[in-house]
Amino acid sequence: MGRGDRTGNRKTREQRLKESAQVPRLGYYLIVTDTQGTERCFFDGLKEEIPHEMQSRLVIRVLQTKTNEMIDKCMEFMTSEAQYRIPWIVFDRDQVKDFDEIIRRAESKDIHVGWSNPCFEIWMYAYFGLMPTICQSSNCCAEFGKTYEKKTGQKYSKTNKHLYRKLCRGGNEENAIEIASQKYEQCIRERKTKPSEMCPCTKVHELVGEIRGKMKRNT
Repeated sequence: MGRGDRTGNRKTREQRLKESAQVPRLGYYLIVTDTQGTERCFFDGLKEEIPHEMQSRLVIRVLQTKTNEMIDKCMEFMTSEAQYRIPWIVFDRDQVKDFDEIIRRAESKDIHVGWSNPCFEIWMYAYFGLMPTICQSSNCCAEFGKTYEKKTGQKYSKTNKHLYRKLCRGGNEENAIEIASQKYEQCIRERKTKPSEMCPCTKVHELVGEIRGKMKRNT
């Protein structure tokens, strides 16, 4: 092997070591949602709660695109260092016609799905100890708004940048995760096999619980 080849191989090893040093050891969460409002504000708020000394080891990146483009957006950003990235799409049942199919297709590509039925507000409801049986998105949002105002003293806004902090201070995140988990298990016991049939229900608690668990164990 010539000198040039040896030099080239050595450079490649150095690059690999440099890249390895920059890998977030606790995970690089790529979260793609279909709204600029509630979901994005929520996860941006969660991101801000990561302690400064942990931010190089636990990374959250939130992206927004159209509902039917979420999977492609995930795949696009997974082309670089896919082995280090943990992809999620987060969206609601609401009026999405292909709800079950989008979930099925995402999971077939090893993309996690944080779905909510009927809407993201049903997950946030759990912070206040409730997950009421409301299967219309508009009704769920309206009723959640009343509870949110009662618990926090402020009007509910989907674009509130402090939404996550308000939920944690006015409610209880550990209880929310437990309530959501129990609701999901109840749906399974009732032999509901499609997410569109599971209402009220969500899988967002799995994503939040995983991130929060890593933060708690490594602080």
